[in-house]
Amino acid sequence: MVDTPKDDKIEPVLLAEPLARAIGERYLTYALSTIMHRALPDARDGLKPVHRRILFAMRELRLTATSAFRKSAKISGDVMGNYHPHGDAAIYDAMARLAQDFNVRYPLVDGQGNFGNIDGDNPAASRYTEARLTAIAETLMEGLTENAVDFRPNYDGTLEEPVVMPAAFPNLLANGSSGIAVGMATNIPPHNLEELIDGCQTLLRDPKIDDAALVALIPGPDFPTGGVLVEPPASILESYRTGRGSFRLRARWQVEDLGRGTWQIVVTEIPYQVQKSKLIEKLAEIIEAKKIPALADVRDESTEDVRIVLEPRSRAVEPEMLMEMLFRASDLETRFSLNLNVLIDGRVPKVCSLKDCLRAFLDHRREVLRRRSEHRIEKIDHRLEILEGFIITFLNLDRVIDIIRYDEDPKRALMAEDWGKTHVRATSEKTYVPPPEGDGELTDVQAEAILNMRLRSLRRLEEMALLTERDALMKERADLADLMESDRLQWREIGRQLEDIRKQFGKTAPGGARRTTISELGEMPEVSAEAMIEREPVTVICSRMGWIRSLKGHVDLTQEQKFKDGDGPRFAFHSETTDKVLLVAANGRFYTIPAVNLPGGRGMGEPVRLMVDLPNDTEITDLMIFRAGEKLLVASTAGDGFIVPSDEVLAQTRAGKQVLTLKDGAVTALCRPVAGDHVAVVGDNRKMLVFALSELPEMARGKGVRLQKYKDGGLSDATTFVLAQGLSWKDPAGRTRTETDLGEWLAARATAGRMAPRGFPRDNRFA
Repeated sequence: MVDTPKDDKIEPVLLAEPLARAIGERYLTYALSTIMHRALPDARDGLKPVHRRILFAMRELRLTATSAFRKSAKISGDVMGNYHPHGDAAIYDAMARLAQDFNVRYPLVDGQGNFGNIDGDNPAASRYTEARLTAIAETLMEGLTENAVDFRPNYDGTLEEPVVMPAAFPNLLANGSSGIAVGMATNIPPHNLEELIDGCQTLLRDPKIDDAALVALIPGPDFPTGGVLVEPPASILESYRTGRGSFRLRARWQVEDLGRGTWQIVVTEIPYQVQKSKLIEKLAEIIEAKKIPALADVRDESTEDVRIVLEPRSRAVEPEMLMEMLFRASDLETRFSLNLNVLIDGRVPKVCSLKDCLRAFLDHRREVLRRRSEHRIEKIDHRLEILEGFIITFLNLDRVIDIIRYDEDPKRALMAEDWGKTHVRATSEKTYVPPPEGDGELTDVQAEAILNMRLRSLRRLEEMALLTERDALMKERADLADLMESDRLQWREIGRQLEDIRKQFGKTAPGGARRTTISELGEMPEVSAEAMIEREPVTVICSRMGWIRSLKGHVDLTQEQKFKDGDGPRFAFHSETTDKVLLVAANGRFYTIPAVNLPGGRGMGEPVRLMVDLPNDTEITDLMIFRAGEKLLVASTAGDGFIVPSDEVLAQTRAGKQVLTLKDGAVTALCRPVAGDHVAVVGDNRKMLVFALSELPEMARGKGVRLQKYKDGGLSDATTFVLAQGLSWKDPAGRTRTETDLGEWLAARATAGRMAPRGFPRDNRFA
């Protein structure tokens, strides 16, 4: 055992204790501390310890909603020094978030200065900003001086802090919360306070209300940045019933008519927790990469309000179609995950339903009401005791003055004097019962109050005021006693308090109206990128070195084009802007390039390797237009091949799609559209073989099967044709020759074949 100083707070540790158990116990302690004191909010007041300590410290500094502002550095310093022994940066960040109206639905801190913005800029340093509490934050702390909640010692035992706030409104749901603990997390969206109060009032009237009726009153979150909630009602109900789910949130937009048939889209609200600057960058990247060709430009014209202008490339584009594409490609549409994981009674983590959260708040309010009522009764009893002593004084004024004037110990004399039965004994627990020390004698409290009485209070009118005050306090005490005995009266009082909050901060108050529109999304047709592109003819040209470009219109393919020194023509074909170009690489991968994304033809073009991730040492085997539903014959120089549907080779990313599996140094030899019922294959040895197309398998990817048998060399070329029409090729003179009698070369797949017919091209190519 390790020698340790004699201190009750230091626990000796056995060196022989297993390391795994020691680490496990300590990590469990850390995990529980993270869950309970850092990440998860309390279901009763919706606050985490850091937020609770910030608000309490500001209250101690008397920073009310009507007081002067104080430096944020002073506030964060007091919080750190008195209640929260962590870094001042973390405290200031937490306080700044409570002041950001784009992050918090009902801000709890009124900030003066730069507290950040929706673009994602950080707040100014704490020495430059000032803050105070908001009016709604003060309602969270009503009753702290009336024993409404328990207090506990701060971290060094010199002060006390509240365990939980009295919370006059359901802050957990009104402002939401998020946090990540060890093994669990929470993510709660903000809601509209008017709707939450409606839900609470309905729950007070009918504690057995079902989830559907409650969600009808609270139809969904109300985000501070607005937006449009497009989640189906059934999904929202299930999320609130289970405490887990997600909400689809879209930006709010409108079409501005610019006259003469032109228009632009203006986004006025963006989804919650989306930084506007990053959203603009993402939209600019989409335009630069031509992912949505119908979008021409984006401008940020925001001042205090959000105003993002989107310009279409053509006025023929439908605004709804363009926005559907943008919703899918950017953060103009986001999903907010719901995880109602909270601390019940500040101790037990639990994933709650919407009803559970409201019930936890109402139960807490009932406990606060009872504790405040008990505290008020104690205060009334104390005051009534003093008032009784004052009334005795007025009934025996001369004797009291005489004792005070001549007696050496007036307090003892006052308490020893028999003043007679001047008060009426109580007959009910609801009536005040003074604590007599003897029949007709004054108590210590009464004697002390009489001695501290001012001479000016001995007026005749003062006696009448005392009697009036006593009667009023007696009535108030009786009402409080009735309240303490009746559950119905307690719930009624809670409902009345909620109505007061509604009048102050409900939908009629500034900023109280719902900001997020709930709209059930109708069925939208599937929108493709091609549908947003103007269909125009283009000519695609690619050089031997892989420089590609697009010329407007269908130019003559025999027309001479300019290329870089040492380069020359290789591929040239007519296309349209709505087409997709398939690039077949020697490594067996297929790449897809939208024709509309090809660089213009004014210069030499751009290297195709800037558009797709084609390795520098990999040659381009073929370049062609993608045709949906078409079948392609692919083969390697090793003589293996198969039929692949064109839809299977379409790649969605720059990395392309591996289709042909290659081994032993083989490369892609060819890719040809299938047109016919037979296949003709010719090898480097000039032997040709013809076999039925049905002998080739149709696959999505793989090595394929043997097309032709070789002793030396490999596959040179292959094509498909209709056997009845014969096989055609061009002879050395450039004339087209057709061989219809192919019986000599017709054989089974994977055989060697016979020498090619007389006049077959010396390069062993059919085309």
